[in-house]
Amino acid sequence: MANKKTPITADPESWSPETQLVHGGVLRSQFGETSEALFLTQGFVYASAEQAEARFKNEDPGFQYSRFGNPTVAMFEERIRLLEGAEVARATATGMAAVTAGLLSFLKAGDHVVAARAMFGSCRYIVETLCPRFGIAATLIDGRDIEAWKAALRPNTKAFFFETPANPTLDLVDIQAVSTIARKAGVTTVVDNVFATPMLQRPLAHGADVVVYSATKHIDGQGRCLGGAVLCSNKFLTDHLQDFIRQTGPSLSPFNAWVMLKGLETLPLRVKAQSSSAAVIADQLAGTKGVSRVIYCGRDDHPQAALAKKQMTGGGQMIAFEVEGGKEAAFRLQNALKIIKISNNLGDAKSIITHPPTTTHYRIGPEARAELGITDGMLRLSVGLENEQDLLADLDQAVKAARGG
Repeated sequence: MANKKTPITADPESWSPETQLVHGGVLRSQFGETSEALFLTQGFVYASAEQAEARFKNEDPGFQYSRFGNPTVAMFEERIRLLEGAEVARATATGMAAVTAGLLSFLKAGDHVVAARAMFGSCRYIVETLCPRFGIAATLIDGRDIEAWKAALRPNTKAFFFETPANPTLDLVDIQAVSTIARKAGVTTVVDNVFATPMLQRPLAHGADVVVYSATKHIDGQGRCLGGAVLCSNKFLTDHLQDFIRQTGPSLSPFNAWVMLKGLETLPLRVKAQSSSAAVIADQLAGTKGVSRVIYCGRDDHPQAALAKKQMTGGGQMIAFEVEGGKEAAFRLQNALKIIKISNNLGDAKSIITHPPTTTHYRIGPEARAELGITDGMLRLSVGLENEQDLLADLDQAVKAARGG
C-alpha cells in the first residue's frame, strides 16, 4: 500500500530502499527486457568519426570502452548510489580495489593518512605498508578514542580511514564525531561500511565523504563473484576518482555487475533475516559454558552499545566470540561444525566461521593482534539464512566439542 503522506512518483530518489533495489537504475534496450540486460562487450560502435571525437571529449553522452563504463555496470552503480544516498558511485573489481581507489586516487607523496588500527588485514596493508612506499605517511590509532583522531592530525593530513564495525573485533568509530574533526581540518573521511551494509548504516548521512564496499560480501550475498564500490560526491569523482579508475583499470566486469544487481534485489530481506538470527545466536553463545566473551553490536553489553544504537539501525549479521582453550579449542569447535562452513568470506547466504588469528589477521603479527584484542580463541561468525534452530543446535554441539565433550 502506498504511503499516503508521500505520494509515489516516477523519481527513484523518492522510493523506499526496497523499491530502489528492485527498480533503480534500470536501462532497457530496444527489446524491453524485464531483467537487466548483460552487455558483454569490450567496446562500442560510433555512428561517425565526429561522434567518436565528441564522446572522448565528453560532449556526447554514451559509452566508449568497458574499462571506462558499461551499461550493466552503470545500472549497478546507479542502484547502489540510490540506496546509499550518494551523488555518484563507481564499481570496482574487488572490495580491496575500492579501498585502494578510495584512498590512492587523491593521496600523493608528502601526504599523511590517519587510520583506525582495528581493520581487515589487507586494508591495514594498504595504509601501513603500501602508502609509505609511495611517500604517504600513516598513523594508526585507537579509532574508538575521539581525542586520538585530533592528536594524530598534522598539517599534511589529508585522509581519515576506518571500518565501523571493524573486522573482526566489531569496534565502532563515531562517524559523525570523526567526520566533524576531519571537515574542520580539511581532511577527507573514507569509511569502509562492509560489516554494517547500507541497510543498517549510511556513513554519508553521518558526515563521511567517501564510502567503500566489498560487494563480494552482503551485496552479492551468495558467494558467487567479486566486486566493490566507491560512493562519493560528484566533485570527488571529477577531481580524483574518475581518472584513477579510467587509467589504472580496477574495473568491474559486466557479468559480475549483473550478478550484483540480482543480489541487491534481495539485500533487505537477507540482512533482516540474518540480523534476526544473529541476535538470537549471540544471546545463546553469551550463556554457553566454554564461551568466555561475545561481541555483537546489537547486545547491550557491547562496549559501545550506545554508539551502535546511534548510528546503526540493527545489530547486523556478524558476531565475534572467544572460546576458552585458545587456538586448540577454536579449531576443535570449527572442525565439529556440521552446517556452518569454515571460510574467510562473510555476508553469504551460508553461515561462515573463521579464525582470524590464523587467517584474515595472520599476517599483521601477534603483537598487532594482541593490541587489537584478537585472541587465539577468537572466532568470527557470519550468520546466514539457514534455519535459526539448526544453527543454534550446530553451535551448541560444536562448543561442547571445543571444551572436550
